[in-house]
Amino acid sequence: MAHKTRCAWVPEDNDLYQAYHDEEWAVPEYDDLHLFEMLLLEGAQAGLSWITILKKRDTYREAFDNFDPAKIARYDSRRLASLLKNEGIVRNRLKVNAAVKNARAYLVLQKALNAEGSSFSEYLWGFVGGEPVVNCWKSLSEIPSKTEVSDAMAKSLKKHGFSFVGSTICYAFMQAVGMVNDHEVGCFCYPH
Repeated sequence: MAHKTRCAWVPEDNDLYQAYHDEEWAVPEYDDLHLFEMLLLEGAQAGLSWITILKKRDTYREAFDNFDPAKIARYDSRRLASLLKNEGIVRNRLKVNAAVKNARAYLVLQKALNAEGSSFSEYLWGFVGGEPVVNCWKSLSEIPSKTEVSDAMAKSLKKHGFSFVGSTICYAFMQAVGMVNDHEVGCFCYPH
């Protein structure tokens, strides 16, 4: 089998990371609930490596009711205490509480957007004009950790009651869900 040249951040000896890079990262995602999931996972990742979250993603899905915002929004102190004992997720009280806060914020925002004939996906994709931004980075060192667009997204999400949505988290989210394509130009996934 021929060797595939990937982005520099992908370890050559990690099949899970390679599959994520090859099949998911920077692939445009428009499903409201999957976007919500990725936003929560990117928040959980803050200060950690993405592989940590990737290894725990299935447990996160189980622990957080497949990221159903209506269910998460109803979590009480007993459920939160249970989550904080779950070794399969990042047991950080602020991050777990933020998931509940964000589910509640999502439901309020989604209701307002639906009343306008819009959706969470359209709201988020509006920050990039509805089309993926394809960059032309030659090396990992050129890729920014945040941009003016991620600043704007973070500010807007915070205004709507979300937390753990700083500009750096928003930029990583934008990369993950394909709003921004930051595959390096030498990567086989770069859209030539």
